[in-house]
Amino acid sequence: MDWSLVFGNAVAELISPTTAAYALAAIGLAVHFGYTGLLNFGQAAFMAIGAYGFAVSILNFGFSFWGAIAVSIGLSIVFALILGIPTLRLRSDYLAIVTIASAEILRYVVSTTSMVGLTGGSNGLSAFGFQFYDMNPFPAGNYLFWPFDVTEKELWVRVVGWALVILASLLVLVMMRSPWGRVVKGIREDEDAVRSLGKNVYAYKMQSLILGGVLGTLAGIIFILPRAVQPANYGTGLTFFIWTVMLLGGAATVLGPVVGSMVFWVLLSLTDGILQGLVNTGVITFLTTDQIGPVRFILIGLGLMALVVFRPQGIFGNKKELQFNV
Repeated sequence: MDWSLVFGNAVAELISPTTAAYALAAIGLAVHFGYTGLLNFGQAAFMAIGAYGFAVSILNFGFSFWGAIAVSIGLSIVFALILGIPTLRLRSDYLAIVTIASAEILRYVVSTTSMVGLTGGSNGLSAFGFQFYDMNPFPAGNYLFWPFDVTEKELWVRVVGWALVILASLLVLVMMRSPWGRVVKGIREDEDAVRSLGKNVYAYKMQSLILGGVLGTLAGIIFILPRAVQPANYGTGLTFFIWTVMLLGGAATVLGPVVGSMVFWVLLSLTDGILQGLVNTGVITFLTTDQIGPVRFILIGLGLMALVVFRPQGIFGNKKELQFNV
């Protein structure tokens, strides 16, 4: 087994576009749950809106790159309003039910045969990133700095993706240290107390839902730039992976979702590489290569369970501020 290749592939996941997209989506989820206490189980829906809003605007309506981004953000705001208006005055579990249901409804709608002309149906959409790559300032060629060996297009996606992650982190950091941030954290702890101080709890919740949703939408755009848009990518599994990333790093932190995404994808790549090597060399005989994928998720799940038991606040979380009751 080539250990240098296994560890090289794992380290390469640290700055992959997928890691950046998950980090950005988890930052948005941290705004929802970590800071405001909103149970959003439909972050995949916001990512799907970003992906389809961007791709459809360019391919079907001829929008520019920036126009497509504006359309995606506008759609995510409308979607957040649709979710929030009937639910945010009620208990948090109503929002959880509505978000997970709406995410599945959205996924089924875009994949139906009647939507083939617009969304590509179950085949999805591709060839929508040409305007983005036309803005690439890096000369054509390969850029090698171990273990990263990328083309100019792959480097451009990584630079833009991680720049967005940094900007989103700074934005959330500034907002959560502002009076607005102190109010939403107060809502998380005791919204009746905040309401008694004359604050419009409903409005603050809606603003938080919109902000986190927009970050999820931007994550959806970054997620599809190196690949096609496929409706199968936006199932409930995506949302729960984002929850895993956020909880791993720490829900009520800015740095936690970023590091959580890095740790999550490095561990997935590392366990996959090690299991593949052990199976191929005959060290493990009770597994086949087809079973490696599910097994690595089982191992990561067991690790997350141990984290929740022994460090419920996550890697960077503050135990006094937020933790799970186990």
